[in-house]
Amino acid sequence: MKIIQEGHPRKYIAGFEFKREIVDCGDIFLDFDEQVTLKTKSGTEFDVTRKNFGYYATPSLNDRLPRFQLRPVLCKNRLNKFFILLVEVGKESIFEIYRTEEKLDVVLWFDDEALLLRMLDFKNDQK
Repeated sequence: MKIIQEGHPRKYIAGFEFKREIVDCGDIFLDFDEQVTLKTKSGTEFDVTRKNFGYYATPSLNDRLPRFQLRPVLCKNRLNKFFILLVEVGKESIFEIYRTEEKLDVVLWFDDEALLLRMLDFKNDQK
């Protein structure tokens, strides 16, 4: 793993009606089968693992993310861009304010295991 903070922190503005400053703190370069874990003071964790084909972008949706107190949600913005966001358990009302301000549409909460299994059944039925 290599961490580069040269030229950082870089700051930029994001958002539409509600502008927010984002601070880019650095770059992390991972070799295959290396992982970084992002942690917060509140106890949430988020892993990214580099593989030879790309990345595991999140921990398991129905096991480790819930244990880390994070809820994955697929959203679409007003420019028809899709994002997976991770909402901290207990902060759904804060997310709802943000979602409303940014005019994000919730497509699907990915923390419902029964729904995930139904999606798999649907995919298999399409074959």
